[in-house]
Amino acid sequence: MEVEVVQSNVLSVLVHNQPGVLVRVAGMFSRRGFNIDSLTVGVTQDPEYSRITVAVRGNHAFIDQVKKQIEKLVEVVAVQILPPDHSVFRGLALLKVKAGDNRSEILKLAEVFRANVIDISGSTITLEVTGEDSKMNALTEVLAPYGLLETIQTGLVALERGENTIYEHEERKNYEQNVL
Repeated sequence: MEVEVVQSNVLSVLVHNQPGVLVRVAGMFSRRGFNIDSLTVGVTQDPEYSRITVAVRGNHAFIDQVKKQIEKLVEVVAVQILPPDHSVFRGLALLKVKAGDNRSEILKLAEVFRANVIDISGSTITLEVTGEDSKMNALTEVLAPYGLLETIQTGLVALERGENTIYEHEERKNYEQNVL
């Protein structure tokens, strides 16, 4: 009996930068019962396009199905499944910690994790850390005993390493002809 491997996958979706696109992409996931682990969107170097980065768990067949469904959306220009071993992934977290008498210890931990201090008050320190989820989770764990007051984390942003770009995956050359 073959065991089915469920892993985290990251899809990069190039879309036309217009109102409602994110809702349509996210709606495709919810209508089909797909859960999104992380979702980030931002304009690209060309203001005509935005790039959506979606992290979702599933096996190879599931991810292929998700990709095909996203490609059917009119506003989608290209979809790329980012290979984990040939891509860079980054997130951002802000962590507010009780400082008190442990201020110097917290600052040393921040240095170890290459976190930036972005605010210090009489009783708190707010840190900014970027990197992979594992790094942000590790910092959160070591700071927990000091008293985490608030945390917030962005979704992933990701790019394939090397010279490959999502524009090589562009499948619709005549987008304007497909507008509803």
